[in-house]
Amino acid sequence: MSETAAAKEKAPKKSFFNGLKAEFNKIIWPDKKSLTKQSIAVTVISVVLGLIIALLDLVIKFGVEILVK
Repeated sequence: MSETAAAKEKAPKKSFFNGLKAEFNKIIWPDKKSLTKQSIAVTVISVVLGLIIALLDLVIKFGVEILVK
């Protein structure tokens, strides 16, 4: 009995990795031009949002200081 249990335990691991490989083969990877455009867009948006958050933080900081005084 223990041999069949061990065999059943090992079988899904093999099929899992085969399934994983099959799924990776289905992926459509972006071309270099598209990847560059998307990377630039993400970087620019991240910097802009960072600046907006920093500005809001500064405004709130001064507003709280005015209220406390």
